Amino acid sequence: MIPNRLFFTLFLVLSLLPLPLQAAQEVVNGIAAVVNGEVITFAQVRELAAAQEKSASEVYHGDELQAKIKTIHEQTIKDLIDRALILQEFKTKEFTIPSYVIDDSVQKIIREEFGGDRLAFVKTLQSQGFSMARFRDIEKDKITVQAMRQAKTSDNIIVSPIKIREYYNKNSATYTTPAQVKLRMIVLHEGGSSGGDASSDPGIGKKQMAYEIRDKLAGGAEFDRMAQMYSEDSTNESGGDWGWIESKTLNEDLAKVAFSLKKGEISPVIQVDNSYYILMVEDKKPAITKPLSEVQQDIVQGLIQQEKLKAQEEWIDTLRKKAYIKIM
Repeated sequence: MIPNRLFFTLFLVLSLLPLPLQAAQEVVNGIAAVVNGEVITFAQVRELAAAQEKSASEVYHGDELQAKIKTIHEQTIKDLIDRALILQEFKTKEFTIPSYVIDDSVQKIIREEFGGDRLAFVKTLQSQGFSMARFRDIEKDKITVQAMRQAKTSDNIIVSPIKIREYYNKNSATYTTPAQVKLRMIVLHEGGSSGGDASSDPGIGKKQMAYEIRDKLAGGAEFDRMAQMYSEDSTNESGGDWGWIESKTLNEDLAKVAFSLKKGEISPVIQVDNSYYILMVEDKKPAITKPLSEVQQDIVQGLIQQEKLKAQEEWIDTLRKKAYIKIM
């Protein structure tokens, strides 16, 4: 079995490498794009997009799936074009990557993925049809793209306090733990069955039974005991215990009641469709938003990364404008 990192390198990086134009006739599955005389094939697009397509097929179907796959392919072609432009710019500028950098990268793979066994590494390459020289070329191109992108970003980006505050205010929900209640629940369904003395009379409907249970609770009956005897949901054995929950866990009508109850309070009978609910809130936790001081460093790092990606995109855009790019 190929170690994860090596498989990823062979699969992803090789599939990204454009082919010389003269090799186009050898590509039987067609050309997806041409970038300054280099070809990107549909095979490369399909290989790179395969994982995303599989994920999409688990969520979308029919026309919606086809539209999603089309979007994935368009983005993949764009990524392949950008990569080709970066590698071409590197060659145009006559930059070089020192051999020791490639050596270090390969040695790291051997050390981390093969326990330092170079022979096992070489045999794995050979079993996949790769020579060491070819693999080094692949690593070199990967490092080249990373280095070229990094070179277009500054390490001295300063984020103003105003931007930090604006981001915090706009994304406050990200830093907020929602309000929670510790809930117990008794549920009766019309047409369902329940134990206990009340259900022994077939003339008693579930609505009437729910109100009788509520009266018993008001008279001091233990909620968990009543849930064990009468509730028809999966928590009955644990006394109707739902634990700590957020409002999104419940039906909107139930959530509205549950989060309006005080600690220790029992709700009236609530009808939702053909079911009857009685809720008890054992405890409550208010929503808590982390203060800016606690999350500021994460926000700063995120904004710095945004600025770096923006700078890289602006640079690649200049490469696109001066390049010959034809998408088939």
